[in-house]
Formats: sequence, C-alpha cells, structure tokens
Amino acid sequence: SIDVVKEKSLLSEYLNFGGYPKVVVEEKLSEKQLIIDEIYRSYLERDIAFLLRVQKTDDFTRLFKIMADQSGKLVNYSEIASTLGMSQLTIKNYLWYCEKTFTLEKITPYFQNLRKEITKSPLYYYRDLGMRNYSLGCFGTINADQNVGFLFQNLIFLILSERMLLTSEKLHFWRSKDGAEVDFITSIGYKLTPIEVKAKSLQKPEVSRSLKGFIERYKPEKALIVNYVYKDSFKLGKTKIVFLPYFELLDNTF
Repeated sequence: SIDVVKEKSLLSEYLNFGGYPKVVVEEKLSEKQLIIDEIYRSYLERDIAFLLRVQKTDDFTRLFKIMADQSGKLVNYSEIASTLGMSQLTIKNYLWYCEKTFTLEKITPYFQNLRKEITKSPLYYYRDLGMRNYSLGCFGTINADQNVGFLFQNLIFLILSERMLLTSEKLHFWRSKDGAEVDFITSIGYKLTPIEVKAKSLQKPEVSRSLKGFIERYKPEKALIVNYVYKDSFKLGKTKIVFLPYFELLDNTF
C-alpha cells in the first residue's frame, strides 16, 4: 500500500541520516554530507579535544569507529583495548566521555540469578544514526530492505529511551549462558516486559526460541515483537504477545 511505501521511505531516511535537524531538513545528499561532516569534525576536533585536553584525537577517533561497528553488540573491553593498543582504563574513560557528550549510551544486562546469567558485558547504542553511519563511511547508502538489523535495533532503542524519559522504567537487554537473547527488557520493580526487534515486515506471527525461553523463565504479563508494519496479538500461556509496528511504539502503552 501507499502508506507502507511511505513508512519504508521514512525509515530509510532516518536509518541513513539520523535526526540532526540541519541534516534532516536539507534535501540534497551532498549538502547533508557537508553538514554531518562539520558536526562530526566539530565533535572530534573541538569538543573532545577540549574535554580530553589533547591536540590529537586519533585514538579516540579509532575507538569511535569501532563502537559504530559494535552498536548493539556485546562489548569486550579487553578485545577492543588489544585491537587499538590502548589500556582498558583508557577505553572505558573515552566511552564515559561519549556518554557524557550524548553520542553513545550504555545499557546493561538484566539478571536475577548470577549463576545462570551471562557476565555483565554492556551494549552501547548511538544517539544519532547519522553520526554512526558517517564514521563508518556508509552515510546515505543504506537501504531499509538490506540487512539493517542492528541499525533498526538502534532506532528502537532511541524510541524506547524517549518514551521512558519521564517514567521510572529501566531499560536492559537479556543474554543467558545457553545463548538465548532478548533485545530489550523494560522493568518497573518486578514487572518485566521483553521486547524483541525484527527488522522486517512480518506476514504472520513469529516467536523466537529465545523469547519463549524468557517467557517461560520470568512469566511476564506482556511481550512485544516490534517490526516494520505487522500488527497482531495472541496469548502464549498467560503472556500476551503483541506484534507492533515500530512507528506505533512511542505512543503505545505497554
């Protein structure tokens, strides 16, 4: 339908260019690139240089690019430190500056039983996808029909973060030692809502083994499966499974 085509076009636009106002309102790709280049260089060469009190920010820039490729993936500080030839302390220090300057945000795993849950390796997401893409050299070249799983997941993170600003909800992810994973877990006290992200247009209900495993273990009242356009719901035991288009996530109560 026309609406579906429009939504995919808007999705491609955001996955490519992010949300900086000057970038969004500019129509020409060449101008968008000039604007994001100015923002990127200003951040690295002025803001970060001032904060770190250094004239050369090469190490920070290399870390910034690695984190762009790591967005939504478990972070191994030791591995990154070895790759960059830097100490873990420096890596963590630089990432702290990324958080404080609102370019990256860290989320931690949800756990109840320390013996069964995986070690507390965090995930990081970019606050602006345009900055993430530009650092990797793929600004303006992404198609929503391609494999954009982690980009779409990053978008859902941004939507969830926005809707949780004025609430007491906390946002985590879930990984277990047996390989099960759920993209996001929202929690208020002991009330949990698992959220699985599917970067595709579902045609029928699909529930992953990992989400079923979380439901069996924690028995949440509701679970969400966020995708491009598919909308439906059904019961799995006592848990209501809700399939929700991403563009309804911000306004939806769950």
